[in-house]
Amino acid sequence: MSLYLLYESSSGYGLFEAHGLDEIGQNTEAVRSSVSDLSRFGRVVQLTAFHPSESALDALNQINAVSEGYMSDELRSFLELNLPKVKEGKKPKFSLGVSEPKIGSCIFEATKIPCQSNEFVHELLRGVRQHFDRFIKDLKPGDLEKAQLGLAHSYSRAKVKFNVNRDDNMVIQAIFIVDTLDKDINSFAMRVREWYSWHFPELVKIVNDNYLYARVSKMIEDKSKLSEEHIPMLTEVLGDEDKAREVVEAGKASMGQDLSPLDLLNAQTFAQEVINLADYRKKLYDYLVAKMSDIAPNLAALIGDMVGARLISHAGSLTNLAKCPSSTLQILGAEKALFRALKTRGNTPKYGLIYHSPFIGRAAAKNKGPIARYLANKCSIASRIDCFADSSTTAFGEKLREQVEERLHFYDKGVAPRKNVDVMKEVMDNLEKKDDGEVKAVEASEKKKKKEKRKAEEKDEEVEEEEKSKKKKKKSKTVEEELTIDNGNSKKKKKKKAKSQDHE
Repeated sequence: MSLYLLYESSSGYGLFEAHGLDEIGQNTEAVRSSVSDLSRFGRVVQLTAFHPSESALDALNQINAVSEGYMSDELRSFLELNLPKVKEGKKPKFSLGVSEPKIGSCIFEATKIPCQSNEFVHELLRGVRQHFDRFIKDLKPGDLEKAQLGLAHSYSRAKVKFNVNRDDNMVIQAIFIVDTLDKDINSFAMRVREWYSWHFPELVKIVNDNYLYARVSKMIEDKSKLSEEHIPMLTEVLGDEDKAREVVEAGKASMGQDLSPLDLLNAQTFAQEVINLADYRKKLYDYLVAKMSDIAPNLAALIGDMVGARLISHAGSLTNLAKCPSSTLQILGAEKALFRALKTRGNTPKYGLIYHSPFIGRAAAKNKGPIARYLANKCSIASRIDCFADSSTTAFGEKLREQVEERLHFYDKGVAPRKNVDVMKEVMDNLEKKDDGEVKAVEASEKKKKKEKRKAEEKDEEVEEEEKSKKKKKKSKTVEEELTIDNGNSKKKKKKKAKSQDHE
């Protein structure tokens, strides 16, 4: 059986035929040793056909098709034209070696050409890649490198643009920083407590919150200076006047040691840094909520902003999350436990990151697994709607959340929930009504604008007609005046003529 090799280059598709494989016996070591020597490798592999790319855009489209694992029309026509034709009902006496198994399966499904992708084929393609510029005689020195560089730039630029348009990369970075800040703020706040407790140990029992503790310690500074004047400021921070008085009284009877001004200054500086980090964390959370409402509004409405962002981050992108089946989404984040269970043949995990959803906590112990499976199903639907829908709306996410609530009531009280088909129809009908209302509102506003334009045009016409009539009146007056003047002059001339005749 003869072997053909398909090589996808930046300049186009190349089809090579491998000869003398019976002598080599598909020995990868023999091929690997002959790759570096063109004279030996050229006896085994020979060029059959070459299809150059028409333009840089065509080359980009072809490489995108190959990377995504589907066969383009150009590749199909190239293979059907240059490979041996197979009669109907007979097996082909050749096979096609490809670099990627995905493109091989796609070629086999479309054309029934048997494809293989193994280490032996990869070694042959490595030799083709190394000596490709010598197989194609029309290529000038440096042409192949320029084509590779240009295609690499355009391919990378297209991928970067795709990420920027989706904007889910910003969510991934934001949730990662939020989780890191939570850990850092917690550890730094504990360090502030330990540091300031040497000076004021009683404050730890009065103020339990880390953020409030850092603010109070920054405000108090030296406990010996605490007085009744500090109560309003402490009340503003703590929100409780009784606690503020308790802090002042504890400061007067504190058993802590005195610290030097330099030590107090360093402790206060560190407390201020913790406060700044906590404030930045709040701003970053608001930014994350705003981003999630733009990118995945239905997923955020269903499961919450933080859990939804963690799912997107763990999957790598919103598109990857939308491609995941609900069974994968259910255990997303619990991969170690899953593989450990498969190795030891134990019980597999019921949930991963979706465990942080309030629905799992509200369910009874025996219902946690079913509700996790049901919630993962709804999250999969919401992520697909967010990824592939043209317009963003939270209507689907809110209805999916209602369905999960109904499922919880079903497990607790036995109330039958609504079917998913009915719920989705209801959402679509509501959206159509909204769209119709918006269209009607737009049409009404357009009609109003047209009426206003007509009125304005009519007013302009009336004004023009009035101006024209005024001009006509003025012209008629001037004509009448000129006529009267001309008549008067003619009468005077006649009188003069009559007088002159009488004198004569």
